[in-house]
Amino acid sequence: MSLSHPIGDMLTRIRNGQNAGKESVTLPNSKLRSAVLSVLKDEGFITDFRSVQIDEKRTNLVVDLKYVGGVGAIQDISVVSKPGRRVYSGSVKMPKVLNGLGIAIVSTPNGVMTDHKARLMNVGGEVLCRVI
Repeated sequence: MSLSHPIGDMLTRIRNGQNAGKESVTLPNSKLRSAVLSVLKDEGFITDFRSVQIDEKRTNLVVDLKYVGGVGAIQDISVVSKPGRRVYSGSVKMPKVLNGLGIAIVSTPNGVMTDHKARLMNVGGEVLCRVI
């Protein structure tokens, strides 16, 4: 199965799973998805994620969702850069999400990181998504 926008698909699966009250969601594995999930885990939006082998060629990622008081830790998660319109930002004009209450996940030459870390490292890149 070919996906035209794998990051958008991943964020939709996480959003739908959390709205349905699921403990975990499953999605196809890739390096970019793992990097984005690592940022979400470091920032405390998900509990954990792990790779599960399906057969000798395919693996899936299982994402354990986080709930605080019965409410999902992720209030809003949305895609910024889409296949039809890529959004790039320099380090000076890096977007702030709710004046720093949320995060923007950015793909930089130094790897995938939050907008705050990209500003500190003085690097820009493609703004993948925003999380509140």
